[in-house]
Amino acid sequence: MPLACPRRGFAVTKVDPFQPADYEVYDVADPSFDVVSKVDHQEVDNALNQAGKELSTRFDFRGTGAKIEWSGSDGVVLEAETEERVLAAVEVFKEKLIKRGISLKAFDAGEPAVSGKVYKVQGKIIEGIASDKAKQIAKFIRDEGPKGVQAQIQGDQLRVSGKKKDHLQEVISLLKNKDFEIALQFTNYR
Repeated sequence: MPLACPRRGFAVTKVDPFQPADYEVYDVADPSFDVVSKVDHQEVDNALNQAGKELSTRFDFRGTGAKIEWSGSDGVVLEAETEERVLAAVEVFKEKLIKRGISLKAFDAGEPAVSGKVYKVQGKIIEGIASDKAKQIAKFIRDEGPKGVQAQIQGDQLRVSGKKKDHLQEVISLLKNKDFEIALQFTNYR
């Protein structure tokens, strides 16, 4: 009966305790990690609620009709009576996102638009890596990364694998230093 030792990558078959063991070598999966762009929706909701509370209580927002609310699952609408106040409301929301640990690259605020007597700003929470960005990241890893490291696009994320963990750490460092204009996180490092 073989005894598995996954840490060392071999199985031991021992017939007689007094005889040397037979070793069967089997393949261990290459180390890998995933590159994703995800946002914690609970933290965004907390930031939105905090911004709404600040807009309703702050002196310079009194009487301006400034408010912030969800628009669908990943949209945010900010509105106020003047363009200056709606832009200030966007800045308040961005401050709250930063305090909650959410990258500003994950929030895309549009331009102020007049809607009746109020100005509105449509914002969007960006999640997932678009296919063109994924191709750009994969090409960057292929060109700049160490030899033997591969990147595969899997839906809205990338799986990066290689023979050595040191090479993967080098790729993570390269990706952190390069700006791809989206918030990147590194998960499932094994």
